[in-house]
Formats: sequence, structure tokens, C-alpha cells
Amino acid sequence: MSASAKARLEALANEIRAHKGAGCGFEVCETCTQLVPGVGPASASIVIVGEAPGAKEDAAGVPFVGAAGKFLDSLLAEAEIARDQVFITNVVKARPPKNRDPTRDEVAHHWPWLEAQVEIIKPQLLVPLGRHALARFAPDAKIAEVHGSVLEVDGRRLFPLYHPAAALYNGGLRATLVEDARALGRELS
Repeated sequence: MSASAKARLEALANEIRAHKGAGCGFEVCETCTQLVPGVGPASASIVIVGEAPGAKEDAAGVPFVGAAGKFLDSLLAEAEIARDQVFITNVVKARPPKNRDPTRDEVAHHWPWLEAQVEIIKPQLLVPLGRHALARFAPDAKIAEVHGSVLEVDGRRLFPLYHPAAALYNGGLRATLVEDARALGRELS
């Protein structure tokens, strides 16, 4: 990956961070501690996409650093993928108040940033985590039907996974997520 892609990705991250306090009028952008652009190399073959930052991510400025992030790390290990080899971000870059779901308008407001990140990185696979993130890429797909498999949508290869947080609340999903993570690793080899 060229230094140019790395520089473009960092410039975009700086733009996203600077949006805090820009007065856009969207509640998520006005009430968050900071916007969370994402982390990872511009050369990543995988972009992992959650829905929006939670409280720990809002405080740290890094996606997936709480309990769900620790489980995501273990899933990446099952796939034999190092966290620093993937780009991790969210559809919405700011924490919604009280962890509510982002509104359609908030998603639309933030979507160009995600599209720009994907355009710069040009990943082999997009990995939407959970039904909310999947709905942004494949509105008609149901996570229960497509998790752990490749889905081709609009020229993009998706590999949807249940959100790691779902397994924290529903222990029955843990084994499914581990199996799906191993399938992700096989898809890349």
C-alpha cells in the first residue's frame, strides 16, 4: 500500500476527529466526547465495521476496546488474524446518547466517511458486525441467514458476523461466532 493511501486515511481520520464541535446539529456529533474514526493500516485486507462507538470507545477514541472488543480480539485469533492487520471502524463515528441506535439521518450524515475509508483501503472483505451494520451494506439480508459466509453485494465481498456483544448477552452465540471466525480465516487463506 502506498504512503499516499496511508496519508489519505490519516487525513480523513483527522477530518473526522475535527468534526466534534463543528456545529452540524446532529445530536451524536454534539454529545459525544470525541469522534472515533477507526484504527488499522491502509493496507488492510479486511475492514471490520460495527454500528457505533460505545462508552469505552467514546472515552478512548478507539473502536472495540471494551468487553466486545476483547471478544473480537479472540475471534480474530481464531481466524489467525492479528488485530493490527485489520482496519476496525463503525458506520457512525460518534457515540449515540445512552447507546441508543443511530437514526437514519445520523447514519446518512456519517456514511460518506465510511465510504471514503473503504475506497482508500480497498479491502478484500468487509466484515459487518451484527444486524445493524449488515443492514447498511445489504438491507435485505438477515444476519441469522448469512453470518459466517461470503455475500456479494454491489461489487463488494461481505463476510457478516454476529456482533461480539451479542455473545456476551447470549452465550449460545459464542460457539457460532468462533466457528464463523474460523471460516473467515479459511476465506482469507
